[in-house]
Amino acid sequence: MTQKFDKTKLPSRHVSVGPERAPHRSYYYAMGMTEEEINRPFVAVASAGNDSAPCNTALDAQANICRDGVIAGGGTPRRFNTITVTDGIAMGHQGMKSSLVSREVIADSVELSVRGHCYDALVGFAGCDKSLPGMMMAMVRLNVPSIFVYGGSILPGRFHDKDVTVVDVFEAVGQHAAGNCPLKELTALEKVACPGHGACGGQFTANTMACVGEAIGLSLPNSNMAPAPYRSREEVAIGAGKQVMYLLEHNIRPRDICTKAAFENAARVVAATGGSTNAALHLPAMASECGIDFDLFDVAEIFKSTPYIADLKPGGQYVAKDMHDAGGVYMLMKTLLDGGFLDPEPMTVTGKTLGENIEEITWNPDQKVIYDVKSPITPTGGVVGLKGSLAPDGAIVKVAGMARLQFTGPAQVFDCEEDAFAAVEKRAINEGSVIIIRYEGPKGGPGMREMLSTTAALYGQGMGEKVALITDGRFSGATRGFCIGHVGPEAADGGPIGLVEDGDIIAIDAEAGTIDLQVDEDTLAQRRAKWEPRENDYQSGALWRYAQNVGPASKGALTHPGAKSEKHVYADI
Repeated sequence: MTQKFDKTKLPSRHVSVGPERAPHRSYYYAMGMTEEEINRPFVAVASAGNDSAPCNTALDAQANICRDGVIAGGGTPRRFNTITVTDGIAMGHQGMKSSLVSREVIADSVELSVRGHCYDALVGFAGCDKSLPGMMMAMVRLNVPSIFVYGGSILPGRFHDKDVTVVDVFEAVGQHAAGNCPLKELTALEKVACPGHGACGGQFTANTMACVGEAIGLSLPNSNMAPAPYRSREEVAIGAGKQVMYLLEHNIRPRDICTKAAFENAARVVAATGGSTNAALHLPAMASECGIDFDLFDVAEIFKSTPYIADLKPGGQYVAKDMHDAGGVYMLMKTLLDGGFLDPEPMTVTGKTLGENIEEITWNPDQKVIYDVKSPITPTGGVVGLKGSLAPDGAIVKVAGMARLQFTGPAQVFDCEEDAFAAVEKRAINEGSVIIIRYEGPKGGPGMREMLSTTAALYGQGMGEKVALITDGRFSGATRGFCIGHVGPEAADGGPIGLVEDGDIIAIDAEAGTIDLQVDEDTLAQRRAKWEPRENDYQSGALWRYAQNVGPASKGALTHPGAKSEKHVYADI
């Protein structure tokens, strides 16, 4: 096997080749490695596995199985772990400020471990919202041959003979606060909603980014929708280990795969599945790691012209398991390609183009989850970009499953999520109002929190369709209703959202793509003159450091300049 690889041209030569590396090799012998194993390419097997949440509990076992594939392909696997902050547990309190920050820490920690130990290739396992983009960001940043593996989704729970997810529990909290759900019922639901290993089952952020992994070409075809408990996940793990050795042999790197056309394909798949608005944060961040310009407005333009064709929760009926049974991401991409919505040319980790992979798929007309593009659920996307006087740098809204696309009403203003949630609990939110939650952006939060606790509680109270909610923070992929996030510039940067007062009229039109504050410029100028920056409570530590470096949400909330500024690529050391 080893004759296929010339170690003298690989990064691992710096830690394993030549007399001067004898001290380094002594460490490998200490770990029980043989001379033959040291002479093979070193493949990083990175896992975001931990005991924090069910999204992550199956990852380490999958990563361990991946070793067998690497060895079979002629490599030597080197396992390590990175962190995860799991949104379902971080949600609704100060812990959510750590979530988006963790994406950068995950990408940075994988980069540092690969750089520090001079690994030649990378297989990454992730299972929760920020670990997926974080792992893929590291892959394109390092640009060593890489394959991304999603750990798989959770199976749906069953309650009163219906499939349920964690979102039903969040919404039941609102029903309980409204007096419509006895505590006994809420307790019974929470015990069955999440029946085992895996990430949230609907088309929330984790499954959205898992679809991105396949659409952009970094994951093996139809590998990511299989639920975490399925035995087929072991085959995927072994297959990824073997295939990364093929990529190394043929020098196929992530930036050969993740071209501008590949990012456009990924955005199409997000829109077609009614995916999470967080994809409009993560795709620009991944693109920056490749040196590609691809911001919120590029994503929004693609969303505008993409049919919504996958009937997935939270806007639809089905979960990831159902999509897997229906034929997976490639079944969806087949009809998109046939309809002229995808570029078939980008390379993938199979060594074939996306179009060549799709040619192997036969359309299944009997499945119920994925509609043909000729008869979509709605003719344009499940996610829409907005721009206007309230959001000059853009905002985003998920419209999948929504009947109402316009909303005008008076503002109810809150300067943090806790205050808004308290108002919801007290039933102090007025029907017809536009709720503003500000100073929750990347810099102002810091950390750009998600607002699922608040939006789900509103839905549970029956107010989900009767109000709109606007924030410079984010929404969970599980959020539904007229909820607009990523408003830029954020309040902490002096954006117009920071100037809104109670009673101001705000007009939103998700068809026209507009979001406007109906206050005259003279009044805004007076408010702007009085506005002063606010100091948050995080004046040291990781959140302080993040706030000093983070850029706008429209560019991906980046903390470094990206590939356009790099002088060399790690893979070429």
